[in-house]
Amino acid sequence: MTTKSLLIILLGVCLSGLVITLLVLNLIHKKGRGFNSKVPGALTPTFSRTVWMRSFLLQAYRWGMRVPLLSSYIYLIQKRISFRHVGDEVSLRRMTMTVVMIIAGGYGSINVVLFLMQPGIAFVILSVLCAVVLNSLVVDMWLNRIEKRLLVQMLDLFADVRHRYHQHGMIEEALYEAGEAGVGEAAEQVLLIYEALTSPDPNEALERYYEIAPNRFLKAFAGISFMVMEFGDKDRSQGSIYLKGLGNLTQEIHLEILRRDKLDYLLKGLNMIALAPVLFTAPIERWARGSFPTMDEFYRSKLGFITKISIYIIIILAYLLLQRLQQYDETRYRAGRKHSLVDRFLYHQTFIRKLSMLFAAKPGTTNYSQTIRLMRESSTELKYEWLAIRRLMLFASCFVLSIGCVLLLHHIERNHVLYDPVRDDRMFGAMAEAELNQAAEKTALDRAVMERVGMKRGVTYDEVFNTLQQVSPIQLDPDTQTETSLRIMQKLEVYNKQYLHWWELIIAICIGAVGYYMPIWLMMFQRKMRSMDMRHEIYQYQTVISILREMDRMSVEEILEWLNRFAVIFKRPLQKCLLHFEHGPEIALEQLKEDAGLPEFQRLVDKLQLALGKISIQEAFDDLDSMMAFYFEQRKQEYTKMIDVKASWGRMIGFTPMYALIFLYLVIPLVGMSFLQMNIYYEQIQKL
Repeated sequence: MTTKSLLIILLGVCLSGLVITLLVLNLIHKKGRGFNSKVPGALTPTFSRTVWMRSFLLQAYRWGMRVPLLSSYIYLIQKRISFRHVGDEVSLRRMTMTVVMIIAGGYGSINVVLFLMQPGIAFVILSVLCAVVLNSLVVDMWLNRIEKRLLVQMLDLFADVRHRYHQHGMIEEALYEAGEAGVGEAAEQVLLIYEALTSPDPNEALERYYEIAPNRFLKAFAGISFMVMEFGDKDRSQGSIYLKGLGNLTQEIHLEILRRDKLDYLLKGLNMIALAPVLFTAPIERWARGSFPTMDEFYRSKLGFITKISIYIIIILAYLLLQRLQQYDETRYRAGRKHSLVDRFLYHQTFIRKLSMLFAAKPGTTNYSQTIRLMRESSTELKYEWLAIRRLMLFASCFVLSIGCVLLLHHIERNHVLYDPVRDDRMFGAMAEAELNQAAEKTALDRAVMERVGMKRGVTYDEVFNTLQQVSPIQLDPDTQTETSLRIMQKLEVYNKQYLHWWELIIAICIGAVGYYMPIWLMMFQRKMRSMDMRHEIYQYQTVISILREMDRMSVEEILEWLNRFAVIFKRPLQKCLLHFEHGPEIALEQLKEDAGLPEFQRLVDKLQLALGKISIQEAFDDLDSMMAFYFEQRKQEYTKMIDVKASWGRMIGFTPMYALIFLYLVIPLVGMSFLQMNIYYEQIQKL
């Protein structure tokens, strides 16, 4: 089978898998909507197939949850898409297994083609890459589609709520009628909000809803509705407080939809461009080996293996970075301790815990204070001891992995010395069949001589020369025997150098150090990314305060309690402030400013300090409307700038794997081997 036919088959399988994925998702979405709305009078074939498919998906879910590793994967997929079927466990399980089966089917089909193209270690690497890509591609595509549709539905639903609130003047009636009349996920969410608001304990019910809310807009909508229900609406000269809050949320949703549309347009297709080099590594390697025999030596060497692995790493990093650039879930963070069973197990190992704390910064030092502050500002809810254990384990893992790679490269180089055919000095064209057989015979003779002398270091030329005479099946002429002896001496020298060098150990330690500091760098990056989340949350606080300031007998402590209900990133500082508020409001608010660290939030706390007794809350926030308008325009500019930056970074990252494949895997090795070949020709000319 030729390379062209393999590529055509792979392209066909990938396109077929993509088309099947889109068709199945679209079909399930349509059937999911029509199944509840249509009650068939007879059991038609289509209805029968639908019932059978749904029953099969539920049976597959029950079977999959019994398999240890598969159950963990199914649970992860279910957790990611759980907001789609809140309160409907059966539909959630069916959709989870649909996504899992699509991913598994596509992964299996592509793996068959990859195995036919590149069997061996390359297949393992590509298989892992395929698993990462296919999983994130299918899940993210489905989630982004659902999230965008939810935002569009929310616009229509908020308009309907506004209309029905004008009619009835009651939030409960407006939410119920809008939810019953609406369709889709947004209507389901509004009905959940209605159930929470009309429950016997709405505070507790709303707290539970906040944990499952798909986005921050629905969370703010539920909170605003509850506040107006509890304190009552007031008609100001500008209009109803509740309707103004809905207007602010509608502005936010419009801005979010425009941002998503523009970002999708600018980054469209870059994922495929970044992944395309995976398909061309083998064809380029075959073409270079067939056209330039000296390139075969490069691709079989240790440097060629390192280059191939580097290209795969570049592809993976480029894809992951593009996925991060295309994500919209800036506010999907949930406060809570993020730890795994591995963290807990390692923490209970006394030796590992003491060893990790031996290398970590000690309490009272500057490094310890900086690390604690970084953990707080990046919203990393981990124990300091767990962070130290993670860093130590990453150091050990990176160090061991680096040593393993070095030993593997030495093993590849030994096999290269022992088994690769002896090439001639030609630069262009492939070797004929007879020449390849002759080169293989030379390699077998060299290997036999090397094994006879015991692969020892420091073997003399005379020993190799005499052994060659004994091992060679035919009588060699003096020139050929001298050339062969020198070649064997050179092979022995290269073979005996394949051990762990001191500089390789230093490189492994440096890679381990990179792994040790990786959690710190990730927290720094997370702190930078959280700045936008913090501004989102500050804007929600302003919306809440704009409603609360109009209420009679409102105190600073009550405002803090309401802010704590909406808080995500600032939840810990607000909870701490509320705990210490009775012992001293001024001190508690000062500590809140210090814990938060964001200037916009600190200015908000300054106004709360003024409202402690000096002036009223309404007077302290008299400029809130102008501040909200300013922050909204500021965020529009930040969004535009952020989209332009993401687009430029996306284009650069998306084309980096292709440039790396062309230059690192073809152009630079070809130029390097050409210079080496020119040196060989020059030496031969000098000997004439």
